[in-house]
Amino acid sequence: MTNLARQTADYPLNSPRAHVIRDDSEALAVAHRVAARLRDGAAERDRQRQVPAEVVTAFSDSGLWGITVPRQYGGAEVSTATLARVIALVSAADPSLGQIPQNHYCLLEDIRLQGTEEQKRFFFELVLKGNRFANALSETTGRHVQDLQTRLVADGDGYRIDGRKGYCTGSLYAHWLGVLALDEQGRGQLAFVERGTPGLVVLDDWDSIGQRTTASGTVLADNLRVPAFNLFPSYRSYETPTLAGPFAQITTAAIDAGIARAALDDTITFVREQARPWIDAGVEKASEDPLTIIQVGALDIRLEAAEALLDKAGQVLDEARSAPDEDNVAAASLAVARAKVLTTEVAIEASNRLFELGGTRSTLRQHNFDRHWRNARVHTLHDPVRWKYHLIGNWLLNGVKPARHDWN
Repeated sequence: MTNLARQTADYPLNSPRAHVIRDDSEALAVAHRVAARLRDGAAERDRQRQVPAEVVTAFSDSGLWGITVPRQYGGAEVSTATLARVIALVSAADPSLGQIPQNHYCLLEDIRLQGTEEQKRFFFELVLKGNRFANALSETTGRHVQDLQTRLVADGDGYRIDGRKGYCTGSLYAHWLGVLALDEQGRGQLAFVERGTPGLVVLDDWDSIGQRTTASGTVLADNLRVPAFNLFPSYRSYETPTLAGPFAQITTAAIDAGIARAALDDTITFVREQARPWIDAGVEKASEDPLTIIQVGALDIRLEAAEALLDKAGQVLDEARSAPDEDNVAAASLAVARAKVLTTEVAIEASNRLFELGGTRSTLRQHNFDRHWRNARVHTLHDPVRWKYHLIGNWLLNGVKPARHDWN
């Protein structure tokens, strides 16, 4: 079967019946329970590139997808620090499923920042019921990530969108898609489109080595009609200081932290139970090998540091939320950049060290441990971490604030 033939219309979408989570502590408790469920079968889902509909349904019906909805609209409005912990917990169990709601949360932030009262009430109610949102933002053909070709034009009492989108994470599982298009003035407008709308085609053609079940495939808009009510002026989120950029970045960094935690946990278990010590170590068990002990200790320290910076970044965002001026938004971007450097590097290192410390038998297909490295390598490519070093250094040396966009 060709990729284009794998139409997502066949994926069964549930009738949303989500639990409504009330506060941060409940969100963390639910995240632990969901992670325990998702951990079982994660390796096989990766191997088969398939996620049973009941798994996604249980995930969204848990209420975790609605935890950022503001309190005035019935949600828990959890702190950013709590959200990052929730994403990291779920991603340690299955980072592909941990990534599925990442853009969902970012789309809800767009609604919070740019929606009218009527739009907020309507869409936040959908979210609390359990509707899943996915993105159709990026494109694969431009010179860079902001070179968009998808266009939005006025058409009667609404609008029409035409274009081709890629990297549409979660599109296979979504009830609604957020489609980004440039209007006639070249400004970014975000349209929320219900699944099944004529002119909206979702293709299950994601074929990466890692994050295999994120459904980050292609979305086509072909003479797609959108009501004016469903349109959000997302360009305004970057005309003035907002936390849209650092918010998107911290959700991404949290996934990498979860990947690193999963790799380290599997390393520890495998070294304890199956790995063999090196002959010159003079010990009976691999877990007593002094050089292995040092490496595991070093990984733990670096992961703890990454998680601490992630938590600190969440706190900086939370402190800035009431007054997102240029200085506070810059501070949030810098805090997230520091965290993202470490979460990126430790995810790649931990998933690589697993094989060095586990030995040849850890590479057997039955374990599917290579999924950790594949997931880390693919997910950390969302934006080049080398530019995080530049961002921080340029601020310290020259006082240059980070540019305002989705990747800062």
